[in-house]
Amino acid sequence: MRKKVCLLGAFAVGKTSLVERFVKSLFNARYQTSLGVKIDKKSLVIDDQPLELILWDLAGEDEFVSLRLPYLRGAAGLLLVVDGTRPETLDTALMLHEKALDEVGEVPFVLLINKADLAESWHIDPRDIDRLVARGWSVLETSAKTGHGVEEAFVTLGKEMLGAE
Repeated sequence: MRKKVCLLGAFAVGKTSLVERFVKSLFNARYQTSLGVKIDKKSLVIDDQPLELILWDLAGEDEFVSLRLPYLRGAAGLLLVVDGTRPETLDTALMLHEKALDEVGEVPFVLLINKADLAESWHIDPRDIDRLVARGWSVLETSAKTGHGVEEAFVTLGKEMLGAE
């Protein structure tokens, strides 16, 4: 079974680094700008069911670049990525989620607070996260640098996608 997953978030939140850590077990400290979309894939087995994830790493969004909505078509799941050190990236992720809902409807998603290796420098208000969790959102902490929570993030989304069938 194949499932398309789109990674959404502001510039430099770590989307490409999360994919590289998940797919290749690598981390590159140098910033890697994604232009348009970069596609990778990885196979998993979740509860004895094979699942191939087709990972669409979409270019980051800011006020100058708008999300290329056609890239979202066919997405079975979303990873919304936030940089814990930059609180404005949570607002961007929430806005992108709304745009994605308009484009693909309700699909499983997980919100990732990335850069857990820099948790002492995080500026995201924990009350904002608590409110999202209270709404039923899955929120996980990840670090592409150390690998913390990365596999769990993709497996969690995989389980949600398989359960949504």
